[in-house]
Amino acid sequence: MRSGIVCVSMLALALAAGSAQAQTLARTQPEVSFNIGVTSDYVFRGFSQTSEEPAIQGGVDASFGSFYAGAWASTVDFGDDTDAEFDIYGGYLFDVAGFDFDVGVIGYHYIGAPNFTDYDLVEFKATVSRSIDRVSFGAGVYYSPDFFGADKQATYVEGSVGFAFTDRFSLSGAYGKQYLDISDDYSTWNVGGELALTDSLSLDVRYHDTDVDGSLSEGRVTATLGFGF
Repeated sequence: MRSGIVCVSMLALALAAGSAQAQTLARTQPEVSFNIGVTSDYVFRGFSQTSEEPAIQGGVDASFGSFYAGAWASTVDFGDDTDAEFDIYGGYLFDVAGFDFDVGVIGYHYIGAPNFTDYDLVEFKATVSRSIDRVSFGAGVYYSPDFFGADKQATYVEGSVGFAFTDRFSLSGAYGKQYLDISDDYSTWNVGGELALTDSLSLDVRYHDTDVDGSLSEGRVTATLGFGF
């Protein structure tokens, strides 16, 4: 009888161990998602990247526990031979006392860019965010030791706030400051709303502006249709 109990107990332990191992394996399998979209004007920190024309965009993201990595691309138009922007990024997510932190690195590469332009750059980032009921807050800092074009060291800081009216509709806004070592520093801001048309399809309509005079940095409204799967 005791031998039978021992056998049953060992079998139970083996099954439990197998189940735990399967759950651990499932948790450690990378989760992969894809996204594709079209926007009326690709705006980055207040400046049009497409000469105020539409852009096609898409990317892939993979998460492995608290680590993540991804790639994203968009058509661009700088008035030269540059055809597209291609970004590769990765980072680590963690939370402390209810705050969500994200530290990572982003590499920006511009396909077809003339050699003399020096467009490619790397940025290091650190962001923090928190949600309280339907309200969310965020702040971030981005640093590049060799920024876009003539500028070298550059730092961008941004704060944001959002409010989810329903599970499908939210409003959000952000204010940022770009510090540059050669070009003039400038401020940028945006406000807009996002509507989930389906579980996979969303529409974002947003107003962007800066304190810089110029056709590519003036106030504008953009509409972006995105599909995630």
